[in-house]
Amino acid sequence: LVVVFFFFLFSGLIGRSWAMVFASGGFKVKLYDISQQQLTSALENIRKQMKVLEESGSLKGALSAEQQLALISICTDLKAAVDGATFIQECTPENLELKKKIFGQLDLIVGDNVILSSSTSCLLPSKLFTGLKHVKQCIVSHPVNPPYFVPLVEIVPHAETDPSTTERTYALMKKIGQSPVKLNREIEGFVLNRLQYAVISEAWRLVG
Repeated sequence: LVVVFFFFLFSGLIGRSWAMVFASGGFKVKLYDISQQQLTSALENIRKQMKVLEESGSLKGALSAEQQLALISICTDLKAAVDGATFIQECTPENLELKKKIFGQLDLIVGDNVILSSSTSCLLPSKLFTGLKHVKQCIVSHPVNPPYFVPLVEIVPHAETDPSTTERTYALMKKIGQSPVKLNREIEGFVLNRLQYAVISEAWRLVG
């Protein structure tokens, strides 16, 4: 099994859902957070969700809920969390300085083959990753919330992203059952948001 670790500061809905998606694909997952209580709560929430999904016949993947849960572990030590990682998915709030700080810390401790990916829904990857030593390994994997139930993922590179990073991320998303779409370059708001906002705006006009 390929070892996949997720990194997120707050054990929120997207981070938990990502963990479930990767575990459903048979990947080992490590959840990182600065708060042990947040991690414990996240793991318990994942357990409950998986049990409900299994009972309703909606659980993804070929493994049972218990088998998938066994693939997920928690960690409050950053170096230990990323040790041996091949893919890191950041799921912190939409705060540019916070995300830059996190990727700056990761940049100092990851190897040359690790993909550093962000779940950001609106921040341009060039603003997140500029100046990093491992900038070629950085990319945005923007999911629809929650990714467990809506498989679309926008793969958004920036000018310095190595093409192999884009292809590896795309292949990984396909492997775990998501429906990735590759953007050729970054653009304000990406594609999904702009389409959604146009539809939502028109819906409100119709209501009005």
